[in-house]
Amino acid sequence: MDTKEILKKIRRIEIFTSRLVNNIFAGEYESVFKGRGMEFNEVREYQPGDEIRTIDWNVTARMGKPYIKKYVEERELVIMLVVDMSASIDFGTQQQTKGEIAAEISGLLAFSAIKNNDKVGLICFTNEVELFVPPRKGKKHVLRVIREILYFDPHQRATNINAALEYVDRVLQRRSVVFLISDFRDDGYEKRLAITSKHHDLIAVMVEDAREEELPDVGLIELEDAETGEIIILDTKDQSTREAYRQLNRRAIEARQKHFRANKVDCIEIRTDRSYVEPLIRFFRQRAMRGSF
Repeated sequence: MDTKEILKKIRRIEIFTSRLVNNIFAGEYESVFKGRGMEFNEVREYQPGDEIRTIDWNVTARMGKPYIKKYVEERELVIMLVVDMSASIDFGTQQQTKGEIAAEISGLLAFSAIKNNDKVGLICFTNEVELFVPPRKGKKHVLRVIREILYFDPHQRATNINAALEYVDRVLQRRSVVFLISDFRDDGYEKRLAITSKHHDLIAVMVEDAREEELPDVGLIELEDAETGEIIILDTKDQSTREAYRQLNRRAIEARQKHFRANKVDCIEIRTDRSYVEPLIRFFRQRAMRGSF
């Protein structure tokens, strides 16, 4: 993809996602993430009428007289987009690849965030973290985030979700909203998923292509694992082969969903052959109904 084509894509994503944000998502996003909570600010001497529960006993013991913790209302959220850039994300049998859809969803979430005066950051990963863009505000910053995703040229091909989540826990010092956008074709990250979901509001965005779930009946086909280069030949005329392939992928998806539910991680399922707008709206509305963050 040359520079001119990338710039056209950035502009198209900007126009399309901005329109969605203004017409649909701004209110949905705000209704879910409007709760700010309270943030520690400083300690001061206890005054009559102060809540006893706010006394900082460590400072009180050190100073020899009572001090309380003073809190202020948090003014902004940090939205961190953690985007899978492994070789498998570049796959797509429909009009768009999984990676292109990931870029659009990232743009939509980022524009929704800045409209609500929140900060947006980006982590791009393969089997290691290859790019970190610290959270900032503003349209110019969001366009940089989209540009980084589209321009990104990974050094590695494999996927390591565990490493990405470890990095998230290391660089984000305060509770944030983390959108993990991936096809989740990896394993061994379940323990780290549980740790990260305790520290942050972790939301999984699972992007799938129809051909990864079911094989067409077209005879002999050659399949190559984009991340390992392994090649196998399957006879798709054989119904039992197609069914075994479908069952294998269905079990993998169900296992991921089970881990998400066990750790209270919301999962938004996106497919390349369907619009991603409806699943996102459904997510926001379900979160708004039950409370969030």
